[in-house]
Order: sequence, then structure tokens, then C-alpha cells
Amino acid sequence: MHRSELTIDLAAVRHNVRTLLRALEGSELWAVVKADAYGHGASDIAGAALGAGATVLCVATVPEALALRREFAMARILVLGPAGNLEVGLARDARLELVVSPEDIPGGVRVHLKLDTGMGRWGLSELPEPPIDVVGLMSHLATADTDAAYAEWQIERFRSATLPYSHLTRHVANSAAALRYPSARFDAARCGVALYGLSPFGTDPAEDGLEPVLSWTSHLAQTRLLRAGESTGYGRRFVAERETWIGIVPVGYADGFRRDLTGTTVRVAGEPRRVVGTVSMDAFAVELDRDLPVGTPVVLLGRGMLAEEHARVAGTINYELVCGINSSSQRARRMVVDG
Repeated sequence: MHRSELTIDLAAVRHNVRTLLRALEGSELWAVVKADAYGHGASDIAGAALGAGATVLCVATVPEALALRREFAMARILVLGPAGNLEVGLARDARLELVVSPEDIPGGVRVHLKLDTGMGRWGLSELPEPPIDVVGLMSHLATADTDAAYAEWQIERFRSATLPYSHLTRHVANSAAALRYPSARFDAARCGVALYGLSPFGTDPAEDGLEPVLSWTSHLAQTRLLRAGESTGYGRRFVAERETWIGIVPVGYADGFRRDLTGTTVRVAGEPRRVVGTVSMDAFAVELDRDLPVGTPVVLLGRGMLAEEHARVAGTINYELVCGINSSSQRARRMVVDG
């Protein structure tokens, strides 16, 4: 029996693509599949997204793009992060598209100029007249999920700066903007987190018609009865006040179940149960109401267990949680299903 199992539902990917396309009302959807598709598997997600109507694949690095090019010979692939001099040549040979922030614009490769409208990170302070190889103009919203006024200010700044070049493809919307800001849609939206059925707002994804793509399950490897005053785990963070059954799940922070998830809820035998004690490298404990057999299923994510709820407990965001799951075959079994 594997210590845990990851399941990727491609039907949910396609559902989310269709949901986003409806929200975009005619603008293109560009699928952000960087960081191995937020830990979901870039190749599988890219294929499902393209099949459902996405028109461009977006990644962070040239090596990520080259890996996809081997499987998707005809797809448009956009590298969002900076590329070094040697990588520009590789990008040119592989027919990749590059995002460029500095003044030095490489020739012979399709380029998107990035204008910094308020993120304060990558981007040009002012937009020059685009040379011949420029095919797109873009920016990056800093607060689409939290501060509508600032987001709208960025959108209007982008609109004004790019108006003379509206014959080029303009794209500024992320997942949050695609779902909430009609003014941000322009020609295309670069959607990542919503593609995976995760809420860009930290709420229940179902509120925006999204379906989580990833589920993560394990099982009880051991149960034991703690007497009053006995504890479980490092530091004795959980001390039983009375006789208490606990179950040990063979997943820990080396698998991506973070140490700060103590206190979150998982589902054991279909019932919500609290994670207690210190999450260790290879295991964590759950509080039970009775003894249960070894092998009893434990749902960590999916099937009603939301990444957004875990993120609230850990004081982080759903993106970070799913990106941190260790999908190595040495730690977990990974399955891809279609519906």
C-alpha cells in the first residue's frame, strides 16, 4: 500500500476551462502551467486545457517550456519569466514566445513587452514603441483578489498606455480578474489557480463554479489509545485530557503536509477529524472518536476537503499548499483520471 495517493481529474480541468471561458465572454484563455502546473503535472494539465479551449500555455522558465514543446509541437508557449542570453537562442529554435522587461529586445523571437503598472517587480516603467517582433503587451495585477480600487487603477493605466498599440494582443487579467473584472479581459487572460479548481479569493471554489482537480488520500497506519496525561508527537503539543483514540497517518511535511497544519481537519472514514500534535516529517496524528482498523481511508485534499481551509489554518495561500505536495513516486502514487 502506498503511503498516499494523488489523483488528478482531467474532467475537472476541462470544466474549469469552460467556466473561465464563459466568464471571459470572448477573450482567450491562456493556461498557466508553470511549476509543473502548480504540482498537478504540466503535461496532463496542458493537454486537457488545450483540448477544452485554452489557446496558449504559460510557464515560468525556458526549460519548462522546452519540456512542453517536446509533447505539444504546435502549441503556443509563452515564457513569463526572464530568459538568459543562451536561453533566448533555445527559445528561438523552439518557437517559444518570451516576456521582455528590459530595453534590450531580442530579435527573431516573438516577444511580449511587460509594462509595470503597479506590481513593482518585473516590467518596463514606460512602454516604448513596439518593434516588429513584439506580438503582445501585458502587465501583472497585484491586488485583483484583495483591493479592487488598486486593481482597477492598474487596469486603466495599462489601457491608456497600450491604446496606441491595440492591434497587438493585450493581456493583464489573472484568475481573479477573469472572474471579477470585465475591464481587465482585453484580448486574453492568463489563468492559473482557477484552472486547478482553487479559489483565487481563498473562499470555496464552488462559489465561482470551479471544481478542484487534485485529491490527496492516505490511510490510518496505526491507532492507539492515549490515557489521560499521555501525549503524541514531538514537543507534547497534544496531551490527552481523558482517554482518547488517535490515528497515525503516514504523511508528513516531507510529503507536503506542512508542519503548520496542526489543527486543520481531514476526513477519516468519511468523517471530519482534527489533526493534533506536531506534524512530523513522515507522519501526523488525528483525533478519533473510536478505534478504527488500520487501512481506514483518510482524505487530505479533495472530496470536500478544501485547500482554502488548510491554507487558513497554515496562514498561507492555496497555491503554496498544492505546489508543495511531493508527487515523487518514492513518496506517493499518482493517478490521472478522466471524470
